[in-house]
Amino acid sequence: MTAQGRSVEPDPDVVVVGAGVIGAACAYYATRAGLRVTVVDRGAPAGGTTGAGEGNLLVSDKEPGPELDLARLSLRLWQELAAELADGAGGFEYEAKGGLVVAGHAAELTVLRELAALQRAAGVDAREVAADRLHDLEPHLAPDLAGAFHYPEDAQVQPALAAARLLRAARRAGAEVRLGEEVVDVLTTPGGAIRGVRTTRTELRTPAVVNAAGVWGGEVARLAGAALPVLPRRGFVLVTEPLPRLVRHKVYAAGYVADVASGSAALQTSPVVEGTPAGPVLIGASRERVGFDRTVSAEVLRRLARGAFDLFPVLAGASAIRTYCGFRPYLPDHLPAIGPDPRVPGLHHACGHEGAGIGLAPATGLLVARALTHSPPGADLEPFRPERFDPPPSTAALPQRDCA
Repeated sequence: MTAQGRSVEPDPDVVVVGAGVIGAACAYYATRAGLRVTVVDRGAPAGGTTGAGEGNLLVSDKEPGPELDLARLSLRLWQELAAELADGAGGFEYEAKGGLVVAGHAAELTVLRELAALQRAAGVDAREVAADRLHDLEPHLAPDLAGAFHYPEDAQVQPALAAARLLRAARRAGAEVRLGEEVVDVLTTPGGAIRGVRTTRTELRTPAVVNAAGVWGGEVARLAGAALPVLPRRGFVLVTEPLPRLVRHKVYAAGYVADVASGSAALQTSPVVEGTPAGPVLIGASRERVGFDRTVSAEVLRRLARGAFDLFPVLAGASAIRTYCGFRPYLPDHLPAIGPDPRVPGLHHACGHEGAGIGLAPATGLLVARALTHSPPGADLEPFRPERFDPPPSTAALPQRDCA
């Protein structure tokens, strides 16, 4: 108690920077683990990448490896969360509708067949669909496709709703959520360990900070004295008028898989089409690294529309009512940074998921919560080490030269 008789709230065990779906998942699992959590965001919940996402929960676009393992764990957790967080409030539009990856010609089908064989060996349910059976799954697909693979495990959520439900559950468990408040500094001890954060309103003392700042994750890392090369990768989505359920699955062309894995900064587009429970059809996908430029690109929108018509000719008669863009938090090896940062004791990262952040959010939150409580992770965090981008010791001390 203070001298005036008012109680003083204890310092949080952890401050989560970012109220998107990743930060919300970290807060949810950390509070469930018994930690006192404060979430800080300079904007509103889901105000960044989360609010510009399609809500994809995918295994179909991932080769066997650490990201696929994380995605499979997350799919199980999303199923649990869909039941746990519904509680009469409408949930977050979790829909286990499956994915359909289509090939335009025989060579693409061969590539998809090889990928599916590897995925099946890793435990993924991947089923080949012959060309003459495609319309059983998607009656409005174009008639001249070579075949496809059906992934029943692929699902979708409404990402902003999902983040809001996770934050609400965290609040009910005791978390504090401070919105419209920017973290302007990460405070450390003389030995370099986390001791708190300074915001535009106050200072918060805490021994742990979770960097869930999305495309600004590199800036938060820098404030703490670490380096993380997060870059924004812009993408646009076209939204149609509400329509009857013309598209039953998440449907995308084979080229989408290669685009996701590409490190190119140039514009790439590949058709991705999916319906929503509310009626509008979402049309993507584009990728390019142009900084934080939000200028609407007529060329991108034309490409998206043309790709959608090629897959679903029926959409040529639909009206696009809006478009929006977002920035995926890109790291050079296409894997997120998850877990404790040995360079700054007390700093934990949960960022750099690029376009897979919504799908990977629950597993990320769970792994971060386990690290915060010094519990066994239950998964291999080695591929996601935040310090993996540091130069090797043999070259770190070499003098740097400016290029002419």
